[in-house]
Amino acid sequence: MKILLVSLGCDKNLVDSEMMLGILREKGFSFTDDEAEADAVVVNTCCFINDAKEESINILLEMAELRKSGQIKALVAAGCLAQRYREEIQKEIPEVDAIVGTTAIETIVETVESALAGNGQNHYDDLNKKPLVGAKRIVTTGGHYAYLKIAEGCDKHCTYCVIPKVRGAFRSVPMEELLRQAKELAEGGVKELILVAQETTLYGVDLYGKKTLPELLRALARIEDLYWIRLLYCYPEEITEELIQVIKEEPKICHYLDIPVQHAADRVLRRMGRRTDGAQLRRIIQRLREAIPDICLRTTLITGFPGETEEDFEELTQFVDETEFDRLGVFPYSQEEGTPAAEMPDQVEEEVKCRRRDQIMELQQEIAYEKGEDMIGRVLDVIVEGKVADEDTYVTRTYRDAPGVDGYLFLETTANLMTGDFVRVLVTDSNEYDLIGEIYHE
Repeated sequence: MKILLVSLGCDKNLVDSEMMLGILREKGFSFTDDEAEADAVVVNTCCFINDAKEESINILLEMAELRKSGQIKALVAAGCLAQRYREEIQKEIPEVDAIVGTTAIETIVETVESALAGNGQNHYDDLNKKPLVGAKRIVTTGGHYAYLKIAEGCDKHCTYCVIPKVRGAFRSVPMEELLRQAKELAEGGVKELILVAQETTLYGVDLYGKKTLPELLRALARIEDLYWIRLLYCYPEEITEELIQVIKEEPKICHYLDIPVQHAADRVLRRMGRRTDGAQLRRIIQRLREAIPDICLRTTLITGFPGETEEDFEELTQFVDETEFDRLGVFPYSQEEGTPAAEMPDQVEEEVKCRRRDQIMELQQEIAYEKGEDMIGRVLDVIVEGKVADEDTYVTRTYRDAPGVDGYLFLETTANLMTGDFVRVLVTDSNEYDLIGEIYHE
């Protein structure tokens, strides 16, 4: 039996998809990317914001047509949308044979087999059960980098976010399991390990009674075959001096930090249920740059949160202008049912949300251009992602570029390079969000 698995949403969801693939492979299933060859389709869905929700629904509807016509024998919905809207999916898309909740991915074999047998069985578990351990993954990112999900769920309860409702409370994966996974990934050829969770900075508080991310990082850095370790989703208020020192001292840890701040106006931050104010954010960013001068800081912002005034937006714009994040993404506020923010008065019009997003991105484009100019003449190690067809140019990433969200360095060379190779490069030019370089010869 051949399975087509469609993974939507974030990198944390991708880890779940890779685990499901591994579990299915252990039971003898094979895989295809071609829906015409598939016996069954599993869609691992997302519902974080409206755009993600729409994409998930559209893919389910597309696959439902194949199920209706008999082209595929079974359709399974998994992930966040399936967890949150399971009753609606069963009612509105009857072609979905079975549903797997976010904490029941280990049941994927039974779920698919029951769907293929015509008696689809849904599987849900307690949202706060311990994270799955021991599963062997099939890495789908090309083999040279992989994500390591170090915790599940979230306790922050920001007023705009549905994650606690679909993923449960914050639960860390035991350190010995993470080290086992990391060693297995490194032995399989992974050179860059990217740590993810809803919030990586709180790792260990539930298991060990304290933040143990620094200890985890030091242990991971001892794995010989890993070259880079990258940190995503570090909440600013949880960044400790110990964590800063580990990033500074361990050569394998990229001088790169993703810090989702969401806003800078105190009034909006309070309404969002965030744990920082604008002054704290500025202090944390200043401290990081003092301690690690070449650190690359990434953030995400929300425009048009309920009650955001033009004055609040002006304060956010000023913050972006002052802070000069190296990488920045902006999302117009998405009104998610079941969240406190969805019921707040003074909802902002969609047109205003998008206009504000566009204004911030225009400003960030100027900042990114200047940052790119500043990189010219620097020598950096890069990881090769692939080759541009019919050109003597390779697509690479620097330590400043997380896959899928940041830019690239285009390396012009006639050398024969392989995906996953590390090369020392001289930056010769920049082009908006990307860099251009050549192999560095000392």
